[in-house]
Amino acid sequence: MDQRERYRLLYCRSKRTYLPNEQTSFLFIGNLDLLTPNAKTTGVITKPQSPTEPSAPGPVTVTPAGAVRGSWMDSRLGRRFQAYRGIRYAQPPVGELRFQPPVDMEEYSSEVDASEEGPGCPQPERPGKYPMDEDCLRLNVYTPDNNSSRKLPVVVFIHPGGFYSFAGRSDLFGPHYLLDRDLVLVTLNYRLASLGFLATGDAVAPGNNGYKDQVSALRWVQRNIAAFGGDPNKVTISGCSAGSRSVILHMISPMSKGLFHQGIAMSGSPVGKVAVPTQQFELAQKQAALLNCPTNTSRAIVDCLKTKTWQEIGNSLNGFWSGSSDAVSFWTAIVEPDVGQPRFLPVQPDEAVRQGQFQAVPLLISQTEGEFFWKAFAVTQNQTRRDLMNSEWETIAPESFSLPEENSAAASHRLRQAYLDDKPIEDTPESSEALGKLYGDSWIGLNVHRMANLLCRHSSQPVWYSAFSYVGNNSFYQDPTTHKPRGAAHHDDTIYVFSQSYLRPPIQARSPPPPAPQDHLMVERMTAIWYTFAKYGDPNPREGELPELSSLHWPAMKPEDRKYLKVDRQFSVHEKLHEDRLQVWDEIYPMQY
Repeated sequence: MDQRERYRLLYCRSKRTYLPNEQTSFLFIGNLDLLTPNAKTTGVITKPQSPTEPSAPGPVTVTPAGAVRGSWMDSRLGRRFQAYRGIRYAQPPVGELRFQPPVDMEEYSSEVDASEEGPGCPQPERPGKYPMDEDCLRLNVYTPDNNSSRKLPVVVFIHPGGFYSFAGRSDLFGPHYLLDRDLVLVTLNYRLASLGFLATGDAVAPGNNGYKDQVSALRWVQRNIAAFGGDPNKVTISGCSAGSRSVILHMISPMSKGLFHQGIAMSGSPVGKVAVPTQQFELAQKQAALLNCPTNTSRAIVDCLKTKTWQEIGNSLNGFWSGSSDAVSFWTAIVEPDVGQPRFLPVQPDEAVRQGQFQAVPLLISQTEGEFFWKAFAVTQNQTRRDLMNSEWETIAPESFSLPEENSAAASHRLRQAYLDDKPIEDTPESSEALGKLYGDSWIGLNVHRMANLLCRHSSQPVWYSAFSYVGNNSFYQDPTTHKPRGAAHHDDTIYVFSQSYLRPPIQARSPPPPAPQDHLMVERMTAIWYTFAKYGDPNPREGELPELSSLHWPAMKPEDRKYLKVDRQFSVHEKLHEDRLQVWDEIYPMQY
């Protein structure tokens, strides 16, 4: 057994010991249970909580597609609003529609019961039977008033999860914070993993169906949102991580043109170290092998996978990690072949931006201060892994930091010099911090940096850049000993925009002693920024509006004046976010801006 294989085996074993604590910070192996605080501390999975709803008859909205009956919810501050959940926006992608582009749902044959949550898309089944089904192309609409004469700005949220997990359900990304503002919120599901992103490189499975699901949902919004009180001419698309990459790609995709007017991209971008691939046939083969299907041709793979149940496909997800140590995700957008159907992505994203082949809209783009800093602890606090990474750095680093195969040894050496000062990894705060920055930059920071710099140079619309640095009472990473946050981790900014009852109690407006009141203030500030941006296309408040933003003066990013907003206990403006350490990536993997 070689050193690399030993490292992989150690890592796989560590998933059952150290990493469950880490996995409170990310859907690392597609298992939401490991994200649940109760699961982390007691091993008990709690049933998803249902928001409190008054017993009054549910509201009805008559849309161009048909009547939809919803339910009532109460916001964080006690505002009553209408909730329409689990609405099909496309035909069920089952049978012959599996692995095919979505078919829009343009008309309902009878009144739609949208009073309860719809299922999430297939992923590994969990204790407690978290609701899932292949018939999952559903969206939720939350509105303060469906009869308002003044149409409200619309925010559409695309959920994170590496394109293989999470959902748009209200127990994961709930409306209870944003609906204290005068806006309409839409959250949506899209097909995940192989069901959404199988890409064989030919007409059998051209790819990008998960993104095309999102396009179908945006078309539904354009046709129907006015009936819910929303303004179809003022739609902001937003997303975190995988959802953030989606937001940027919708700006580039010809399929999405005219379907939205502003964007919020949190911790993700499709522009990184290498070009977007033109196919992912090897992932199709992997999926086929996991389910005992032939792997020789695209047609044989797809025909066999169509005979499998969605449960078999969903539950096979963890098999994709059997030979990889630090992979975050596998599925990605692909530059589609021209096989006679509309292409979501016909050109490389960076090339599209440089050539002006994109929909220029006002954009908020951000990353968290720490992102994946916590990944370092699995190495620095484990002597076997630490010693092995030190002795086999040039073998292990390419996998851990998603480096291209070409010249990977030289790139690994240069990164060790830049981040670790060419010193051995040790169990010290300094070493953990340095290694954590390398994880965060390699997976998120570099991509966001490159996209922000591209767009501020080539977009005719303003780009506002920010770093979320606030550390509150909750985090997607909590120290396994103290059970307290240690930094602003990946996804942590979403904690103050959405209620997440599956994962943690809501942030109350009136809480017990400090520091909880500061969390309340962060909810007020984050939702105010989103509302102001959705309403005006600019996050800066208008005079006399929103006192919680009175200290906000956020300049747009310019090529020659690369300012960004630091979001912490106070707002502050700085320049050249992490450019001192990111310049090494431009040296190793040059890219034209």
